[in-house]
Amino acid sequence: MTRRNVELKARFPDLQAGHDTALRIGAVDTDSLQQVDTYFHAADGRLKLREIDSRVDGVSAELIWYARPDQVAARTSQFHVVPVPRPAAILETLDAGLGVQVVVRKVRRLFLLDNVRIHLDEVDGLGNFLEFEAVLNPGQDEADGYAQLEELQGEFGIATEAIIGESYSDLLTAG
Repeated sequence: MTRRNVELKARFPDLQAGHDTALRIGAVDTDSLQQVDTYFHAADGRLKLREIDSRVDGVSAELIWYARPDQVAARTSQFHVVPVPRPAAILETLDAGLGVQVVVRKVRRLFLLDNVRIHLDEVDGLGNFLEFEAVLNPGQDEADGYAQLEELQGEFGIATEAIIGESYSDLLTAG
């Protein structure tokens, strides 16, 4: 089943300030994650194998396909997520069939505020970022998600020029 969210990503050098703001507005600090995202060449959208080492849930993996415009603003994303019990085998198979495009390594602090996921990310080779994902229910108007992210952008003091349209994989590939 295709799911949707509205997302916004920005450069955000002071992750401690982000942590403090998230708690101040009532977000729940749910987890600290080490993630390795291996992106594969895909004909449409982006395809990645995410390997996760979670402080709360331990080690897991999931295959994620998503499509969204690369615009420098909040944007709607469509995605599929499938749990992967044997990530090494999937990685080997997808590498053989599609080829690895790039590997993104990051430490993510995850906060939840209602239906919004707040990510404070330290990305190897790129720096620090803040990302909001307003997860939409089936049939929910995207305008709800855009309104939530606009409010959060103000709460966190994100300047328009800090917002980025590219994925971490695109930024690493561009060098």
